[in-house]
Amino acid sequence: RSRNRHLCAAAGAARFRAMSPPAHLGRRLASQCGSAFASKAPALSRARPPARAFATASCGPSAPRGNRFLDRVASGETIICAEGYLFELERRGYVQVGPFVPEVTLRHPEVVRGLHMEFARAGSDIVEAFTYYANRAKLRLIGKEHILEPLNRAALRIAKDVAEETGTIMAGNICNTSSYKVGDSASEEDVRMQFREQCQWAAEEGAELIIGETFDHFGEAVIALDEIKRVGLPPVITFALANWTDGSKKGDRLLLQDDVGIVDACQRMHDDGAVVVGLNCHYGPNTILKPLAEIRKATNFPLAALPVGYRCTDHRPTMQELSAQGKTYTDLDPHTCTRDDFGEFATACRDLGVQYVGTCCGGAAHHVRAMAMALGRQPDAAATAPDLTKHFVFGSEAVLNAAGNLRGTNFRRAGAECGAEA
Repeated sequence: RSRNRHLCAAAGAARFRAMSPPAHLGRRLASQCGSAFASKAPALSRARPPARAFATASCGPSAPRGNRFLDRVASGETIICAEGYLFELERRGYVQVGPFVPEVTLRHPEVVRGLHMEFARAGSDIVEAFTYYANRAKLRLIGKEHILEPLNRAALRIAKDVAEETGTIMAGNICNTSSYKVGDSASEEDVRMQFREQCQWAAEEGAELIIGETFDHFGEAVIALDEIKRVGLPPVITFALANWTDGSKKGDRLLLQDDVGIVDACQRMHDDGAVVVGLNCHYGPNTILKPLAEIRKATNFPLAALPVGYRCTDHRPTMQELSAQGKTYTDLDPHTCTRDDFGEFATACRDLGVQYVGTCCGGAAHHVRAMAMALGRQPDAAATAPDLTKHFVFGSEAVLNAAGNLRGTNFRRAGAECGAEA
């Protein structure tokens, strides 16, 4: 079955190459769309291109070749993608809980660049541009639509710079909006235009793939996939199973909010051209494994898993359910995962046949490093992985003695309560 998944990954990557639109399509869209997105009502075609027509029109020698992301997928090797920029920068005082708009990219670009570097050093194979919630609806919320394009382009350029410096793969990013409403054609049109402009900017700034993430409605993910394919870049689509406050517990029932089953949703995304499909956000490393197992059991395509960095439980399987009323997201610190939690998660995913793994909200560089090392890698940050053998209390007698440091230390004084061997 593992060999079949590897063959499926290779076939899927090849299939996307065959489906990809000609290179000139992106340039043509750029000329068509450049001025349209400056207004609140972009005057572009709203029609969804049928998947079959898209594939047929896109085949041929002009399809893009040599995409490093597609090569990695086809190899069957595990791909690590660090997400979680929003929460990590909020903890550091650069993002506001509530609106969660990433203005930090323009105000403190050095901070965003530094976090990209931390994740890359820790073992992330992908540098994902920090354009999560950098969509028109979110900028409209805070009255700053005028910074939409500068913010997106700045984020993409920072990510591109870090990817080039570290030899990693640069990804564009789009995500769930606050505009989508099931069955409302006006909202669907609004969402499509928001995705279209972000995808176009990502293509123009050199992204090698676009990640569409945290969709709790299947219909919104369909629009996202359409728009990623429109610019000819490989799509990654991840869904967020959610237990919101209406008591329906749809996530627990493996349903998206528009009542599409998660297994069916993932399969349909793959069939329509997504290279990698899976889950991100809401669920923790332990609780995300159950729905992952159900998807894996029924499918054979490259699967993604990017849980939040919090210790969710069977009783409270999502991070929102861990918070007290009125303190959503702000009281999660005591529930933070350890690095061992993510190391164990990485090996569990490997055993399950999940090829694309990472972190989401609450995840940090030490979690990424733990995953990389659990998978047998030695990223740059592995050089400073914990080594208690040199600690003056918990260390190794042989190591301390050889360095001449045994005398005068507190060696053997820790006691069993501190984790020292008896």
